[in-house]
Amino acid sequence: MKEYAYIHEEGQLPAPLSSVPFLNSFTEDQLDEVLNSSSLLQCDAGDTIIKEGSIDSRIYILLSGELEVKVAGKKVATISRVGDVFGELALVNRDKRAASVIAGSRALCLAVDQKFLQDIHPREEDPEFHAALFEFVARLVAKKLDATSRRLAEVEKELRLLKESLSGEAVAADGKLPAKAKSAPKKAMARH
Repeated sequence: MKEYAYIHEEGQLPAPLSSVPFLNSFTEDQLDEVLNSSSLLQCDAGDTIIKEGSIDSRIYILLSGELEVKVAGKKVATISRVGDVFGELALVNRDKRAASVIAGSRALCLAVDQKFLQDIHPREEDPEFHAALFEFVARLVAKKLDATSRRLAEVEKELRLLKESLSGEAVAADGKLPAKAKSAPKKAMARH
């Protein structure tokens, strides 16, 4: 992984960044300071961007490529949309990273160092800047929580349907399910 300082023309937001809601949360002057505190990460497949259990103060924006989110080495999600923000909870809870984020392909990310932003914009001196930052993070977390809740509801429905389809089935003396019951999970999963 290679890291470069992000150099931009002040007042100008390049095309890949203009559609990122995170960056639209700031005034033009605030945005210039955010970008001046940022780095570009050029990643090859397999590069670790965030390591589970580590502590850092960066928020990341995917500019290209595909990333894998892993918990305890198991893939739990993919980040693939340009403009997707990840690592935002570091801003809120200042705790260890809950997951690893690994490049699944060549990828380019913008890394925004919120600790540096705090140094140049102390909360007491610039509450407007931090209000914009926290408002965005709150919206992002709410959006992710909503998506997770919807997915959980789908999985619970699939589980209920699977249990219903198996409830009337007899288990053979050898402990194996009849052929009809074995196909039930496939049917329930096909509905998803």
